[in-house]
Amino acid sequence: MTATQSETVGGLQGSRGASEGLARGGVVARGTQALERRVLERVSAERLARGLGWFSIGLGLAELLAPALVARLAGGRGRHTGLIRLYGLREIASGVAIFSQGRKPAGAVWTRVAGDAMDLATLGLAFAAPGTNKAGVAFATANVLGVTALDVACARELARETGAMTQGGAIRLKRSIVVNRSPHELYQFWRDFQNLPRFMYHLESVQVLDEGRSHWVTKAPAGRRVEWDAELTADRPNELIAWRSLAGADIYNAGTVRFEPRPGGRGTIVRVELEYHPPGGMAGTMLAKLFNQSPEQQIYDDLRRLKQVLETGEVLRSDGSPAGTGQVMQRPAQPAAA
Repeated sequence: MTATQSETVGGLQGSRGASEGLARGGVVARGTQALERRVLERVSAERLARGLGWFSIGLGLAELLAPALVARLAGGRGRHTGLIRLYGLREIASGVAIFSQGRKPAGAVWTRVAGDAMDLATLGLAFAAPGTNKAGVAFATANVLGVTALDVACARELARETGAMTQGGAIRLKRSIVVNRSPHELYQFWRDFQNLPRFMYHLESVQVLDEGRSHWVTKAPAGRRVEWDAELTADRPNELIAWRSLAGADIYNAGTVRFEPRPGGRGTIVRVELEYHPPGGMAGTMLAKLFNQSPEQQIYDDLRRLKQVLETGEVLRSDGSPAGTGQVMQRPAQPAAA
């Protein structure tokens, strides 16, 4: 066989391998929706999130400790190990975030979806690069698509279970917590809107303009500030407060907070419902989730701090996080003052 014939045969074999890889990728991609349905029928979103968390940590450790091997398995030539190690750190961070965000880590799972998008973009560049194993890249891409389908399904189900829904471009969120105080105490505290920045750390200030209107200033991702005027739409003492933003607001938002007494005087259930149009649309929401500034997580943290303020008189913070942002961490136990 001549050299030219060998090159031709090798090229045909390479093309056949790439075609087979793409075919396998197509089969996997077409099966992701069925896989998504079967998994969610058998496994709760919470259990699936934990599984994805362990998968993230395991994959991240592999990328961190053996980046050249991971690159070759994905059809590369064992290069770009620094980039793969960075992706490994991202995977580990996503896994840790899933376990640290409580029982419904929708925000952390959405960060995995953002990471999947980065992986797919990187594999797309690898497929176009000369010298890569096209069949291997195609097969790796199909596997990432399968995992992405699971991530999206899990994140959507967690969002549904926690009341975070999208409709007509608006995000709707629901959260609740039990506070060991009476509905009257909670209503009085919340109704004085200037108290809200004490436990809503994304709020800079709330200025009361008159009996029914107020001016709000809040922090946004990338160091931005957002302002709006709001008006009360319902005010039932010891029971409910409802509000909505007025025309010209940087972000349209509306919400209610309900105070429901528990039987036997065992505290109050505080139920918050919020609807808003995110700045930048869904892309802005994804960016916020990526930086752990999603409204779902903010409301969760806000209500935990509300409980601490009403029950103990202050927000308990770790010495390493004096600003009190992010996860609410308690200091080690200290003796009470005499």
